[in-house]
Amino acid sequence: MKLIVGLGNPGAEYRDTRHNVGFKVVDALAERWRVDGQWREKFDALQVRMTRGDEPVILSKPLTYMNLSGQPVQALMGFYKIDPADILIVTDDVALPLGRLRARRDGGAGGHNGLKSIIQSLATQAFPRMRVGVGRGDYHRDLADHVLGRFEADERDTVSAAVLRAADAAEVFLSDGIERVMNAFNAANETLPPE
Repeated sequence: MKLIVGLGNPGAEYRDTRHNVGFKVVDALAERWRVDGQWREKFDALQVRMTRGDEPVILSKPLTYMNLSGQPVQALMGFYKIDPADILIVTDDVALPLGRLRARRDGGAGGHNGLKSIIQSLATQAFPRMRVGVGRGDYHRDLADHVLGRFEADERDTVSAAVLRAADAAEVFLSDGIERVMNAFNAANETLPPE
């Protein structure tokens, strides 16, 4: 069984913010797989379970707000007996240029509170993750205001394309693993124009 978790904050006020890119990727997968109306709430997370090929898969969006994302991830992994190597965490990253993807097999939180919470809850950094670049914007602007802000009109096409590419990468994760995602999608980003 595999688990794909998109990080974000629940509620209409956060729906289109930079911090909710992980939710958008999971929503894109749910729509693509035609399971969008089948969400259930369990373990402080929305989740939908389906089969892709022969593999059972759970899509999830924690409802605990970003800083406590680890609790529902840990509960889901424990209940379904999922190994950390079989989860993919999808989240925003201000250190990456807008629209750039970066997948990793493991690693630290890189200052991201959602990843920090997951690392603390699982007591390991050894889980795959995919970061979607949302850019840093004006360095004089408070970082929290930036990630909780909405995308500008001229950024929306780039973000929409990145969300679809990230959904493609998640499908590759399911079929071929994180190494293939890293090789295919990290390298593909080199063709993006600089921010």
